[in-house]
Amino acid sequence: MNGTPRLRSAFPSTPRSDRKKPDGSPAPGGPRGVASPLPDMPTVASSKPPADPNAPLIPFHIVDAPTQRFYVLAVYVALFAWRLWDYSKLIRDDAESLWLFLKWTSIDAVFIYGLPGLRVPWLEWSNATTTVLFLLHALFDGFLMFRIPIPIETWVIALTKILYDRELSISERRVKPADILHNSSLILGKQTIHILPEGSAILNPDRNNFCLDSSRTAATLPIRINQTNPILIEILRVDLETNQNETISLSAKQLKAMKKQADKGHAKDDLNTPRLLQVPVKQTGLYRLQKVIDESKLEVQRRMSDTLVVSCPRAAVRSTGPVKCKGELSDFALEVYGTPPLKIKYSRAINNEDRGFSFQSIQPENLVSPLSRQRTSGALVPSDNFDVSWARPERIQVPLNETLSTSGQWVYSIDEVHDACGNFANYTHLHDDGERFGRKAGHLEQLFSVHERPRASVDTPNQVSQCFLKVARGKSTSFPITIDPRGRENTDAPYTVSYMFTPLENLLPNGEHSPDAKVEEVTLKSQRMQPAIQHPGLYTLKSASNLYCLGEVLEPSTCMLVNPPEPDLSISAEKIFDKCAGNSIGLRVDLDLTGTPPFVVHYDVLHKTSGRAQVHSVRVDGLRHQLEFRPEDEGKYVYQFRAIDDDVYERHPLSSKILVLEQDVKPSAHASFVKAEPKKLACIEEPARFDVRFQGEGPWDLEYEIVYRGRRTKHKLKGIEQEAHTITTDKLVHGGEYVIALVSVQDKSGCKIFLKEEAKVEVRQQRPKVSFGQLEGKRSTLTLEGKKVVLPLRLTGQAPWTVRYHHLDGADLKKVVERTFHQKNDKLEVNEQGTYELLDVQDHVCPGTVDLSANRFEVQWIERPSIKVSEISGVEPSGSALVKKEVCEGDEDAVEVGLTGTPPYHVKYEQRLKPDQGKVSLRSKEFTAGLGVASIRMETSRAGLYEYKFTELGDYLYDHDHRKHNPLVVQQRVNPKPSARFATPGKTYKYCKEEEAGDEVIPIELQGTSPFHLEIGIKHHSSSRPEVVQVPNINKKHYDFRIPHRVLAQGHHAVSVLNVRDARGCQRKTEFDTPRVQVVVADVPAISPIESRRDYCVGDRISFTLSGQPPFTVSYTFEGVERRATSTATNFRRIAERPGNFTITGLTDAASECKARMMLTKIIHPMPSVKISKGQETVVDIHEGGEAEILFEFGGTPPFEFTYTRSTYGGRGRKAEVLETKHEVSHDYALSLGASEEGTYEVVAIKDRYCAFSKQRGDGRGGKAGKAQKLLEL
Repeated sequence: MNGTPRLRSAFPSTPRSDRKKPDGSPAPGGPRGVASPLPDMPTVASSKPPADPNAPLIPFHIVDAPTQRFYVLAVYVALFAWRLWDYSKLIRDDAESLWLFLKWTSIDAVFIYGLPGLRVPWLEWSNATTTVLFLLHALFDGFLMFRIPIPIETWVIALTKILYDRELSISERRVKPADILHNSSLILGKQTIHILPEGSAILNPDRNNFCLDSSRTAATLPIRINQTNPILIEILRVDLETNQNETISLSAKQLKAMKKQADKGHAKDDLNTPRLLQVPVKQTGLYRLQKVIDESKLEVQRRMSDTLVVSCPRAAVRSTGPVKCKGELSDFALEVYGTPPLKIKYSRAINNEDRGFSFQSIQPENLVSPLSRQRTSGALVPSDNFDVSWARPERIQVPLNETLSTSGQWVYSIDEVHDACGNFANYTHLHDDGERFGRKAGHLEQLFSVHERPRASVDTPNQVSQCFLKVARGKSTSFPITIDPRGRENTDAPYTVSYMFTPLENLLPNGEHSPDAKVEEVTLKSQRMQPAIQHPGLYTLKSASNLYCLGEVLEPSTCMLVNPPEPDLSISAEKIFDKCAGNSIGLRVDLDLTGTPPFVVHYDVLHKTSGRAQVHSVRVDGLRHQLEFRPEDEGKYVYQFRAIDDDVYERHPLSSKILVLEQDVKPSAHASFVKAEPKKLACIEEPARFDVRFQGEGPWDLEYEIVYRGRRTKHKLKGIEQEAHTITTDKLVHGGEYVIALVSVQDKSGCKIFLKEEAKVEVRQQRPKVSFGQLEGKRSTLTLEGKKVVLPLRLTGQAPWTVRYHHLDGADLKKVVERTFHQKNDKLEVNEQGTYELLDVQDHVCPGTVDLSANRFEVQWIERPSIKVSEISGVEPSGSALVKKEVCEGDEDAVEVGLTGTPPYHVKYEQRLKPDQGKVSLRSKEFTAGLGVASIRMETSRAGLYEYKFTELGDYLYDHDHRKHNPLVVQQRVNPKPSARFATPGKTYKYCKEEEAGDEVIPIELQGTSPFHLEIGIKHHSSSRPEVVQVPNINKKHYDFRIPHRVLAQGHHAVSVLNVRDARGCQRKTEFDTPRVQVVVADVPAISPIESRRDYCVGDRISFTLSGQPPFTVSYTFEGVERRATSTATNFRRIAERPGNFTITGLTDAASECKARMMLTKIIHPMPSVKISKGQETVVDIHEGGEAEILFEFGGTPPFEFTYTRSTYGGRGRKAEVLETKHEVSHDYALSLGASEEGTYEVVAIKDRYCAFSKQRGDGRGGKAGKAQKLLEL
């Protein structure tokens, strides 16, 4: 930049300050190069100085003196503003004058006499001065509060005019006179001549961030240029990988296209606003603006600013595997790529529950980067050392090791990554409601399935301390392992279990495993599976694992397996002989067993005579047992013992021993009951039957007896041929216990055998019976509808009982229901109302009877609540609704409803309004009634059709049930009140006195149903009571009311509608605050101009005096347009806003509509105007010695006189200085002058034939031609 040429008008260079040494001391040789230390000040004994009586009340170290004076002035100004506010209220009410005077005199006394006590510098007055100031303020308060005429009102009005200066113009718009009198558009344009100003350029002025990746292959670097049009730009790029630099040149053609694109959005004449040139780049690197050449072939000033274009940051997850076990570390890494230092944001979710997120700042070791500290200049690297290795993108892995303490799904996901330049990548996707959703791409997420560790132990029966298994030799059993998956069952299957085995003979003396114990490993498909073991020895569980994780082994973990000895049997037998016949009737066998009790001995019995074989077994709990074989049939029998079971072995064969016994049997006579029941039950008055089986050789004679209450009855049966016979007793007519005893039996051999067989019969004392019990002393009940009812049953006999009944009031009278009961006082559940009748009963043994006096039970339902409209409410049915008589809007009305049920009642209803106009409204209401009658107030506040729908009804016992409730609907139409209003309320009807010729017409608009009846009040201003006019039978909704002549008199009349009634009988009274119209009679007004002149300039005020009753309406034409203006005073004044002819054509006042017609014309001339450079502010660059043309264009009436100046270019924050002033005259509408000196040329004053304007003097206007005053002093 040292070679950049500077203009003569440029600022001088800033003088350089003296340099210092590195240690901060001044360099020698300068004017202040020698410095000597000051001598130490003598130590003064500390003593508290005496208090200064003249010191201010508030010390200066708290509030300094100027600030204290400012606060005093602020308080005084606030009090003065408050004083003026109180004075403004006096304009409306004089009653407070004395109170306000005393108030402000007291406030002034406190302020003025209290101020010297603060001892503020410059405000410490003497007592005499203070008294004089108080008296002046008291005098001012008196004049102000008692409104003594002093010029203060004039001063206030003048101040108001300064703050708010608005006047009505001829076009009836309020304008600021200053905008017209000081119209800057009359003198437009400036032309500035200067020599080739210096421009500037800067790369990336806003320090934006740029990055490139696969989706963003190019970046656009902005270059801001100001006051220059470059034709060559050179950009230096430093490669981030090699530190090699290259120069990128932008030609004039490229820059022209960029400049054209940058000019879009700017006006063509906007040459001062900086432009942004967009330069596309496709490579990463450090970019620096190296050289800028403008159209003058000079180098443009540029600011040092480096811009980095780096690779966009990105991140990915480096996974180790998706399966983890509870308690393990996560052990994965986040790989971040970008320009360090980097920042990454990741989130963690456990079982779909968000557990927050984490930030980490990441940078390589020993990284020194200018991006990590605050930039004090635009350059990132010095010009003599282009080392940008710190900006190279780095690939850094961030390990994440976290204990996975909870089982389930763990999801780590990358949300954002930022680099050192401010570029960032956001991977978070959001729902519309703002919650996270979905799965991200695989490289952005790490999913862990954390599994529970299984627990394994040996299951011991009955919670004993050690597992001991007895297994038959050569057989296998299940190793009783219990696996707790600690999670979802079979989700982590299969399970792998390892155990250690030592044979029984190899166990150590202490019972532990031997060193050469084997370790077995098995796989279980589910936690319920158990491995099979066979060999005797010690088994110890060593480990357990599932498909994913290694588990732990709990105690007990060992089990002992042994093979007990095999069971064995030895037998010895002896025969059993009949004592009467001497025949062999059986065999007695002694069993001796060895093994593990209990035993089961399996043997076969073969009857050789019939060839029938039977398989038998006997259970033996000890080691010895005795069997007796007494066959019932005659013949040869073979007994063979085949196998034996013990607690360990099953079906152990005895084939190695010949355990066979043979016998030839001739059994003796015998009889026995087939089914030996402990006691047989029988019904009274019915016989009992018993089955008897005989042994021996038939035929048989049988003796038996029946024992009842100590009495024995013997019976004898002879010649029974069949082995099976049935004994049938006589009818058992008495209840109680009978014993049937078999006394003796005799077969063909003639041997009589005495028997001990007997059977008992329990004969019921009575038959079973059923009846209904009572509820609260009766066999009927009241219950809620649909509720289950429990009917009491009384049953006698033996359970269970089968009862048949039917429902007399049911849909199917023939339907019989059968139920079984188990309790004597059981219950029958029903849920329908009606009468239930019992039909019959059967207990476990006998049929029974029904108690006819208690065979029926009646169930009745309590009536549900109901609602109806009382007849006195005057409703009539119409379809499904009840219609109530119509009422008028605002009338009071109610409907009475009757309620039946159990109070209190709870009723909900909907009030629907369908208005004549507008939307339908719906309101829900509810009430609680303690009695059976309730009155509901009808809504009449708005007109329309009301519908009351009772939707819900409940009482003390029943809640609302929409299936049982039919909504009650009541409708009522509310007719709107009629209304009457004046078509133009507030209007004043004004009439001329001489034009009064009869009744006047006032239009009235009516709403409602015709015919209408009106009451209209007409009140004169001098009367206290209005005249009431009755207007009946109005059949139209627009009525022209004619005022009766008898009620009108000269002056003001107020006309209002007092009452209106329509055909429905609805009426509206409007006695207070009713809209009204006025009727007035007045004379014709007059107008006259204040000035006699005819010619005016724009900005002049045209004034007239008015006579009549204000307000006045002035009719006039301006520029061919008829206008009307209103004046509330007796004068009419308008400021001339635009040129044209102003003619007053008529005048009316407030007393009447009479219009005074006239023709008063004034001519308004335009103000002269001048433009330089077509009214624009142009800048002309010329070389030294050149000349530029200045074109002046005039508007107005020739000849023109104007004054222009040449001044310095002020610029921003500087005031322009006038260098010279010149005066010229032109008789044409354009004038061209040449200028060669640097500066800004502008016109400051202009005058034509009628008017003049000056920026320096405000305004000046002349009168007619030939008499114009010269307003410009040249």
